[in-house]
Amino acid sequence: MWSDYVQVFHFSGYYNVTAGHIVMILVAFFFLYLGIAKKYEPLLLVPIGFGIIVGNIPFVEGMRLGIYETGSILNYLYFGVTSGVYPSLIFLGIGAMTDFSALLSNPKLVLLGAAAQFGIFITLIGALVLGFTPKEAGAIGIIGGADGPTAIFLSSKLAPHLLGAIAIAAYSYMALVPVIQPPIMKLLTSREERLIRMQPSREVSKREKILFPIIGTIVCCFVAPGALVLLGMLFFGNLLKESLVTERLAQTARTALIDIVTIVLGFSVGASTQAVRYIEINGEMVNKGFLTPGSIKIFILGALSFGIATASGVIFAKIMNLFLSKERKVNPLIGAAGVSAVPDSARVVQHVGHEEDPHNFLLMHAMGPNVAGVIGSAIAAGVLWSKLVQ
Repeated sequence: MWSDYVQVFHFSGYYNVTAGHIVMILVAFFFLYLGIAKKYEPLLLVPIGFGIIVGNIPFVEGMRLGIYETGSILNYLYFGVTSGVYPSLIFLGIGAMTDFSALLSNPKLVLLGAAAQFGIFITLIGALVLGFTPKEAGAIGIIGGADGPTAIFLSSKLAPHLLGAIAIAAYSYMALVPVIQPPIMKLLTSREERLIRMQPSREVSKREKILFPIIGTIVCCFVAPGALVLLGMLFFGNLLKESLVTERLAQTARTALIDIVTIVLGFSVGASTQAVRYIEINGEMVNKGFLTPGSIKIFILGALSFGIATASGVIFAKIMNLFLSKERKVNPLIGAAGVSAVPDSARVVQHVGHEEDPHNFLLMHAMGPNVAGVIGSAIAAGVLWSKLVQ
């Protein structure tokens, strides 16, 4: 009888818990705090935070409970992450929610979205210097695009063993956009620049809105075929919205579909962050869990890439102004919206600009580089995938 109790205890989490499990559960509490108390990206951080708790409940191997155990329910859910299914469906929903009018009315703003992707390639170089392989460095670098689904998609193709750390880093910095970006924006601009008022956007015709996703798909995917899955779904969702004849499909894509996928994606990514996960490599058991020196390096590089991306957009806007007439100058703050954290970085631009001039409305102007950043980060991911997959 007593031996039965002992056996049950040996199967319990209390017996198998390690310091790593405790650390990860504390990380989960932090994510839940940010999402619930601070309201930083709660639709992402709450599922991820709770998923981290579930993924770090200790269990005995072989029970088909863990996310990496073939046949477990969590493993089936995680398949949508590793295969790239969830990120592509997220892009479909984003496309059905996105209005590209700000970009179409002022096409030069696409340059700001492109400039913000500079952080991706600087981070890639930094990762190579720190000893990561080219594929790992490419997957880490995409964090600079501030696009969670794109980061998950590329890391699942190039470095699946780093997916958890990359996804957590990407979503963490996306959630902290209101904290990270304003100091960089203020540091790189003068008050006079922050007070620049931009000309009102022109009205975009219905024909332009319908043609843009069709032409955009052809042009962008011919440039970077590796971005076909992400951009194809993004522009398809936008066509559903703008055609006005498939409103029911567009409504489903931007509400029920994206909500369901966000729940499962966030929970699965959180559950993948097991503190300890030993894999046999060349006859040795190697820890490929979340708590490794590599994960710490990824978080440091992620912060660096996000800062560089923000700074690159602002600086490029200042350079653009050197070649523009006074009445056509852009407010350099909108360059910070080139990172593709939609629409949070555009809201940050509006907030910082509003602090200087309560009557200066930058939100719609900032949405131009913001949506351009989504396209730019997907193209960058496609280029990296095409180059590094070999």
